[in-house]
Amino acid sequence: MTRPVIAIDGPAGAGKSTIAKIVAERLNFIYIDTGAMYRAVTLEFLATNQPFSEELVTKIAEKINITFKSEPGCNHVYVDGKEVTEAIRSVVVTNNVSKVSAVVGVREAMVSAQREIGSVGGVVMDGRDIGTVVFPQAEVKVFLTANVVERAKRRYEELKNKGQKVNLEVLTQEIAQRDKFDSERKVSPLCCAKNAHYLDTSHLDINAVVDAILHLCKV
Repeated sequence: MTRPVIAIDGPAGAGKSTIAKIVAERLNFIYIDTGAMYRAVTLEFLATNQPFSEELVTKIAEKINITFKSEPGCNHVYVDGKEVTEAIRSVVVTNNVSKVSAVVGVREAMVSAQREIGSVGGVVMDGRDIGTVVFPQAEVKVFLTANVVERAKRRYEELKNKGQKVNLEVLTQEIAQRDKFDSERKVSPLCCAKNAHYLDTSHLDINAVVDAILHLCKV
């Protein structure tokens, strides 16, 4: 019997990646960070030092080779064999990824790759449109969210621990702006799938969220 696909969607800073990694480890599933894929395309675009154009980012998305290597506590991301795990989490990539990911050609290329990876089942995918577009037939769908202030605090601590200088107030504004952009874009907007389980993590710790999702998986 094919193992299920677990789709975890939600806005920036909701803790999707952290939760998805743990759930995948507990179930011995493959974890696919779809957000990292869009970030990788964004990183490659920024490296060209060229003005933004839909044609350019689409070409990059169609040619890029993104692979993952999971280890306990870390999901390594590679672009054409070069590790970019930390580079794709930089502030400049974060501030540009929504614009890149909104391009139709980029989304088509990434969705095709994501469907191919997840076709065998036994995967946990997190992103913005996994349960609505990539795998609408996913057996388990979760919409993970938290209030903007809480999400900003979490992202602030994450970046500070990595040695990056960030301003909490500015970060809060950027996350709110990204929410608006992601939810209003014409292609695959951020939204909760009709049959997804809505889970507000504002006042939940990591273990409680993981347990809630595992419960949905009947584990």
